[in-house]
Amino acid sequence: MATLLRKIGLIRLHDRDTEDPKHHHRHQGSLKGSNKGNQKNSSNLHRPCPGGSGEANPAEVKHRQLEQSNKERQCPAATATAAADKPGPGAAKEGRAPAAGASKTPAPCQLPPNRQHCTQVRSRRLMKELQDIRKLSERFITVELVEDSLFDWNVKLHQLDKDSTLWQDMKETGTEFILLNLTFPDNFPFSPPFMRVLSPRLENGYVLDGGAICMELLTPRGWSSAYTVEAVMRQFAASLVKGQGRICRKAAKSKKSFSRKEAEATFKSLVKTHEKYGWVTPPVSDG
Repeated sequence: MATLLRKIGLIRLHDRDTEDPKHHHRHQGSLKGSNKGNQKNSSNLHRPCPGGSGEANPAEVKHRQLEQSNKERQCPAATATAAADKPGPGAAKEGRAPAAGASKTPAPCQLPPNRQHCTQVRSRRLMKELQDIRKLSERFITVELVEDSLFDWNVKLHQLDKDSTLWQDMKETGTEFILLNLTFPDNFPFSPPFMRVLSPRLENGYVLDGGAICMELLTPRGWSSAYTVEAVMRQFAASLVKGQGRICRKAAKSKKSFSRKEAEATFKSLVKTHEKYGWVTPPVSDG
């Protein structure tokens, strides 16, 4: 039995001694490489992120979240602007990009170019009209600006036909002038001014309720940009005489002044009526 055990031991020693040394070396190398790979993966797992400090501090993360929420609560307009400036999901696909140097603040409100041009034209025309009226040798009309507005005039009509009954009424009542108000729209002189009588209270003479004046040239259809304020006033003076205008002497009516609201309503109504039935053109001999 002892002899058998010795033989088995000799066989095992022989097999170990006769084993391929290269195979044994590769086996040990693979074991070493496996150990190194495991160590490298383990080190990567514990390596901190670039620019970081290892594990995130929960208190610091909560502090940052509170700061961001406070900023959004204090300045909702800034958040909305940032969201509006952020390109949409399809912007990258379509090749769109925000304009370089684009301002995030809204531009100040400005008048459209056409309106600016109309305002300039109106101002230049009215300044010229004022200068021409002041140069008149005769004291036919005088102009006063309402609250220094170039677009709102009070015009005094001083002269009428001295043979007319209206002129006689003015002399008898001590009325030195007929006061009218003219307001000029934005697109003047391409649209007519709105003209109405303020005082005295007149009857007939194409002067209607509220002091509205029934004259075709004061309507958009009858107006021409070539008409001047002086020419309009001369036409009005002639229509007063032709329509046999008189100063109202009835106590109940004479004390009641004309109102702009009533004049505007009356003027709109008469314009609609004349657009439907037309305007009567007087003969040339009547002026």
